[in-house]
Amino acid sequence: MPNFGDLLMKGAKTVLDQQLNKRQNPNSASGGGGQNQYGGSSYDQANYNQQNNQQNNMSGFGGGYPQQDGYSGGGGYPQQNPYGYPSQQPPSGAYPAQGGYSGGQGSPYPGQGGPYPGAQNPPYPGGQNSSYAGQNSPYPPSGGFPNQPYPPQSSAYPGQNQGGYPQIGLGGYQEIPSSGGYPSGGAGYNPNIGQPSQSMPSYPAAPTYPSMGSGFNSSGSFHQPPMHPMGTGGGAMFGNPSIRPIGSNANADAETLRKAMKGLGCDNAKVISVLCARTNMQRQEIARAFKVMYGKDLIQELKSELRGDFEDLIIALMTPPAQYDAQQLHRAMAGIGTKESVLIEIMTSRTNAQIFEIRNVYRAMYRSDLEKDLISETSGWFKRLLVSMCAGGRDENNFTDPLRANQDARKLYAAGERRLGTDEACFNSILAAQNYAQLRLVFDEYQKVSNHSIEQAIDAEFSGDIRDGMMALCTVIRNRGAYFAKLLHDSMKGLGTRDNDLIRLVVTRSEIDLGDVRNEFQRLYKTPLENMIKGDCSGSYKDGLIALVHGNQGAQHF
Repeated sequence: MPNFGDLLMKGAKTVLDQQLNKRQNPNSASGGGGQNQYGGSSYDQANYNQQNNQQNNMSGFGGGYPQQDGYSGGGGYPQQNPYGYPSQQPPSGAYPAQGGYSGGQGSPYPGQGGPYPGAQNPPYPGGQNSSYAGQNSPYPPSGGFPNQPYPPQSSAYPGQNQGGYPQIGLGGYQEIPSSGGYPSGGAGYNPNIGQPSQSMPSYPAAPTYPSMGSGFNSSGSFHQPPMHPMGTGGGAMFGNPSIRPIGSNANADAETLRKAMKGLGCDNAKVISVLCARTNMQRQEIARAFKVMYGKDLIQELKSELRGDFEDLIIALMTPPAQYDAQQLHRAMAGIGTKESVLIEIMTSRTNAQIFEIRNVYRAMYRSDLEKDLISETSGWFKRLLVSMCAGGRDENNFTDPLRANQDARKLYAAGERRLGTDEACFNSILAAQNYAQLRLVFDEYQKVSNHSIEQAIDAEFSGDIRDGMMALCTVIRNRGAYFAKLLHDSMKGLGTRDNDLIRLVVTRSEIDLGDVRNEFQRLYKTPLENMIKGDCSGSYKDGLIALVHGNQGAQHF
């Protein structure tokens, strides 16, 4: 039975519509047969308004709007029911689903279902009128999926195996696989030698100083590198060291040194027997053990007990190789003038890994860049050669190309002897970049092209420091042992001895190729290296140098 309230509201609405039509159409007749603005009678207008009201009351059934290109009620979430409630079917007689927003809006007022107060039509078939808390909401649950409150979601938080974002490490950054980052480096440089409490910075796992001669592999055990006669080796040119890792106990060595320095004077022989028979890595372990056992710094104790050249020799042995090279380079450039021979010796004979470590240590020690200091202290093409060496970009593999060697030899010949003047850039680009094995082929091809050696061409085409640098580079490439044998001979010939050069040469080569240097010295000068040291040095200083030259071959190695 029709509701009385509905009929009353419909009647009132009809009267209001008629009055509104009269005001809008003053020319229409006051009788029932008058025409409205649409050409129909007032009775037809009222009938039209009544049908319109009925259609408005049906607006809650999900239809009412024509299909539009805007928001689609069926989009956004998969399997969305266009009638709002999950798993609910449209009632019979309702309008079909439209392309517009499905599930028309319910009443904005509590307790009302239709667009007009008092209307009993709910906004959704079978739904409730109220949207207050505790009552069934007129809106579908979040997610819009049928028969479930939320769609299955993939977690984006770390520690879960579901999909989503990749796992995030601490700090919010994506974790880098352990194999893709930087590998763990070696010992590196410690500015406070002998202090075990400080960790040493890591550098990329390139061959560092101790591994060149000591033969330590990444696990810390001893591995003997392949030995090549000087001049025939590979890119890195591993040599024959005189000092190798031996089986020793750091605590026992620290105790021996403590006893040697205890009381009046110092037993230099015991100091030599320990420190001149150990590798630099083992000496650092001894320094740490000494500090742990006695609470004192071993280097400071040695400085207080030793004197003169012997003190300089022992402190050089206790200094990590990269730090020692950095000190020597800085000393060569400090003050008025520059000792170019030291720059040439170090920069032309170190590997890429050694150059890299020297640069880092130099920056840490002196708060300055090595390359900038080299540029400020040198000039011309000699400066460019040192900058090329400082870049540490030489090819260090064993690959050789005879055809390219012939081409490069002809380029060098055309850049020097076949033209007026010299194209220094051509010499620099070839000698500073290619691997040693390839350059030996180039030198051989140059001999065929010009009928004389590359050294003769350099001596004729260059002068000054650039000539010395190029000649040193060629000698190192051909026969590194012979190069250092000549330097050792020059440090002791004539009146007096250049002790700083002698100490540097013996200490820095002892774990790399001092055995080869000793053999080349014998070949070139027909006298043992030890005999020349005995003639120019004395005391414990002489004994320490000879102990390093002889090496620790008699001791038990790893």
